[in-house]
Amino acid sequence: MRKNKLKELFKAGKPIINSWLAVPSSFSAEVMANQGWDSLTIDMQHGLIDYPNAVSMLQAISTTSCTPMARVNWNEPGQIMKILDAGCYGIICPMVSNRKEAENFVQACQYPPKGYRSFGPIRASIYGGDDYSKHADNEILKLAMIETKEALEKLNEILDTPNLDGIYIGPADLSLAVGENPGFDKAENTKAYKEILKILEAAKKRNLLAGLHNGTPEYAQKMIEKGFNLVTVGSDSRYITAGAKFDLEKLKGIKGSKSKGY
Repeated sequence: MRKNKLKELFKAGKPIINSWLAVPSSFSAEVMANQGWDSLTIDMQHGLIDYPNAVSMLQAISTTSCTPMARVNWNEPGQIMKILDAGCYGIICPMVSNRKEAENFVQACQYPPKGYRSFGPIRASIYGGDDYSKHADNEILKLAMIETKEALEKLNEILDTPNLDGIYIGPADLSLAVGENPGFDKAENTKAYKEILKILEAAKKRNLLAGLHNGTPEYAQKMIEKGFNLVTVGSDSRYITAGAKFDLEKLKGIKGSKSKGY
């Protein structure tokens, strides 16, 4: 089976640089995959992407060495199994709030006897190899999102879930959970920042992979230095917006326009 490069990077102590896909396009996914990211995450929760879109995007990503992941829209076994069968090599599961939900998530990613994933890797065996089903349990990366008030209260029991590979922090929902405004790149004097470091410390004690969503590369670098193993920077839609805005501000500035180019 094709090795999961992200797990190998984690074992080697090297940071994983991830980006986000929200545009339902195989071409934009292909463009992003050719830029040198370690991984790309197809966002099926807040993006505009449905299952047929995701399959074509996975096919585009697989023309490169970039590792394909997906954030599913809920902890729903059918959706998790189906995107794994399509060849996704990592699952980020949102709103995991307790041990039972963590167990349900992990077991949906694993074949019996470890889990209850149904057999049918229709595209996964093409991408991963003929022996996919024999090794998939060990190669698929399983990351639970810690972002609710209950998850913060039950953090230790979630992290002690057997076969969970790690956690992923969404600062926006985490901020809401602690009574702060949603956003990324939280300042050090915020409750959310303090909780982020607590989660990181708890994950490190168990040798679990710790991932974080970031708003800027500078903040992502800071979080790598703090000990995060995976950092997400930007997205296809944000890069399109930023590039267009940059040029329009220059051109409209030359013409004397005050437009910001939105």
